[in-house]
Amino acid sequence: MRLVFAGTPETALPALDALLASGHEVAAVVTRPDAPSGRGRRMEAGPVAQRAAEAGVEALKPAKARDPEFLDRLRAIAPDCCPVVAYGALLPREALDIPRHGWVNLHFSLLPAWRGAAPVQRAILHGDDVTGAATFQIEEGLDTGPVYGVLTEPIRPTDTTGDLLGRLATAGAGLLLDTMNGIEAGVLEARPQPTEGVSHAAKLTPEDARVDWTAPARHVDRLIRACTPAPGAWTTFRDARVKLGPVRPAPDGEKLSPGELRAGKAEVLVGTATHPVVLGDVQPQGKRRMAAADWVRGVTLTGKDALH
Repeated sequence: MRLVFAGTPETALPALDALLASGHEVAAVVTRPDAPSGRGRRMEAGPVAQRAAEAGVEALKPAKARDPEFLDRLRAIAPDCCPVVAYGALLPREALDIPRHGWVNLHFSLLPAWRGAAPVQRAILHGDDVTGAATFQIEEGLDTGPVYGVLTEPIRPTDTTGDLLGRLATAGAGLLLDTMNGIEAGVLEARPQPTEGVSHAAKLTPEDARVDWTAPARHVDRLIRACTPAPGAWTTFRDARVKLGPVRPAPDGEKLSPGELRAGKAEVLVGTATHPVVLGDVQPQGKRRMAAADWVRGVTLTGKDALH
């Protein structure tokens, strides 16, 4: 089939690479406009746009998917289908109607669970044991379209969003390619999503990523893993922000008040509502990431110090 691939971040690259290496023709990509990046805030193309340039594929970067110039160019390309992975913008009806087989999204959850922008983060935060990926026909509703195929993936006890998303992106690339093959062969039928089990995965904001040490240890653990690498879990120490890497349970018998710090020779404990956790890496404001034990040696803890 003649395809136009829509996606923006690194997460979309395994699927784009699979389609480029397949028997399908990737005639163009649709991706978000260049954005400021790095300390110099220079305008930089996203990962999908960069990969398209390497492959000699046209990149369309509309500010909005309803822009007339973009819609005219898409009609001129005349794709059979538009596969989508993490494009990052809503698609209007005018765009959805152009390809004869529509737009097919690879979504990183077992729909109808975790419809929305942050399905992997929400699955980890919720404490789910299993998640997966699904390909579905995009409608004007939010991730409500009929499903072509699914795969499942266990959530490991130490998984961060980055870990889990990496596995799903790789496995999902195969699922998306299989879906394109099945649509082309006319052997794949999309089935409506169940009406039960619907949940919504709103984006996690930086404020959501602030750790509440009065919560149970299991919630603190899930929140930090869900926010790694983005938006990045954080707390405050002496009124300054400190970014946090994943934590692990403290040895049995330790008791600390929520937020209370205790430094040992090789590890740093912090209290929660239930039992303490061991801090991993930390990144004080304006400084590099370091082991928590190295951090506390440089700040000289007092009996009144705590994380808030």
